[in-house]
This record gives sequence, structure tokens and C-alpha cells, in this order.
Amino acid sequence: MTNRTGPLYRRARPGRSPARVVLILVLCFFVILRTTNRRATATHDSPPPARPAAAASNGKYVPAGDEGLGAAVAIMVDNSGSMRDKAGDDKRPKYQVARQALEEMLASTDSFAARQPGFPIKVGLYYFSSGVHPLVPLQPYDAASSRSALESMPAPNGGTAIGEAMDIARDALYKSGIIRKYILVVTDGENTDGRSPREVAQEIAGRSEGAVRMYFVAFDVDAKKFAFLHDVHGEVLGAGNGVALRASLDTIYRGRILSEALDAGESLHVPASSPPAKKP
Repeated sequence: MTNRTGPLYRRARPGRSPARVVLILVLCFFVILRTTNRRATATHDSPPPARPAAAASNGKYVPAGDEGLGAAVAIMVDNSGSMRDKAGDDKRPKYQVARQALEEMLASTDSFAARQPGFPIKVGLYYFSSGVHPLVPLQPYDAASSRSALESMPAPNGGTAIGEAMDIARDALYKSGIIRKYILVVTDGENTDGRSPREVAQEIAGRSEGAVRMYFVAFDVDAKKFAFLHDVHGEVLGAGNGVALRASLDTIYRGRILSEALDAGESLHVPASSPPAKKP
């Protein structure tokens, strides 16, 4: 009788070896699949690596170079689609009223320069809708350039990126080489595109340590929508029509910005240790 249980019989049994090969291959496949899944899960669940720029993004703003006395003003003008509408009893669209008011406002820079020759005043003009666009880069004030820039603004269109405009203004101010920095925003509506102005205002106030002053003129829009400026030592004034707009711009530009710069300029000519004037 033949022994069917011996090793020779098992090796000679047809179909046995291929089955083992298939089994081994299947087991290998599952092992590889399980290892791959574990690696993918670990990668997915692991926290993202720390960003090296995180500390810098929360730190103090650093000027592009040395800074001196003077005043740098970044003026951001709303040119969204709603600026085509009329404000109050004005017969002209808001964008035309605003451009004329800004031109008159900037004219007061000439009289200031006459009183303080050699005191640097840098002005930048930008308009914003869904994005932000430069008209005149932040540079020493030039009346002719500012006037032609305002006249060259395109027709209003698009949304209202107030927060983005503020951030662009801040960046330009820190490249101006001037210690006193001001942002002046003229807008007729709430933010619709990009970062919120509240968030940007808080960031600027914190990272500039109060070095950047922020002013808004709410043209034909409730000024309370920008009440957050009070929390960062900024200011907002309302204006329901062209007359009120000119008055608000004059209050901020001549009454706040230039007046503060004028005090700083006059202090340059009065030594701290000057003796009192002798009586005749």
C-alpha cells in the first residue's frame, strides 16, 4: 500500500505549490495596504508644522529703513459701484463730489508747506473697489500730480475692499521713511471683499504700537458701522452730502493731521533749553 502522507507525496501533489504562491501574494498585498493606510492616517492626523513666520506676523512692524520727522498720509478713496449713486440732495454722483472735496482738502497742504518749508509731507493716493489700485505712490506732496491723479480715476465699479486698502496703506507708510503715519479712508459702504476693516485696524494698532493713526469719513453711510475705530484710538466722521464731506475732510486733514504735524514742525525750531526772552 502506498504511503500518501509522506513528504514525497506532498511535494508531488499537483496544484499545491501555485496555491501557496497565491496565498503568499495575497498576504503580502494586505500587509502593504495596511502599512500604507497607517502612514496616510498618521500624515492626515498629524498637526501641521509650525510656521517660522508666525512670530513675525504677530510682531511689531519694522520700517523699511531709517525714519525721520514729517507726516506721511495714505489716502484711500472708495471707487466701488455704489459711488455712482447720488448722496442726499447732491445732483452729481458721489464719486465726482468726493474727488472735488479731496482736491480742495489737499490744497490746504500748500499753505502748510509755506508755513513749514523743509518739513516733509508725503501723500499717497489710492482707490479701491474689489481690489486696491495706486494713483500716486506715497511721495513728497505735489499738487499737480494729485489733481491729475484724481481726475484720472476710472468710473466706479465692483465691490468694497476696505480692509485690504488699509493694509496696502500701512505697507506704504512703513516704506515712507516718516515717523508720523496716517491712514485716511473715504468710503460710502461696508466691506464686501477681503479682510474685514475691524480685523485689519486691530492688527495695525497692535503691531504699530499706535504709530499709525486711522481716520474714516463715512460718506452717505452710517458712521456707526465703523465705530470699531474708537477702540484703536482712531476716528470716524459722517457726511451725508457734499458740504458735509468737505467739512469732515477738512476737520480730519487740516484740523487733525496737519495740525499735529505743524506742532511737531514748530518744535524743531524751539530748542528745549532756550532761555526766556529778555524784557526790554
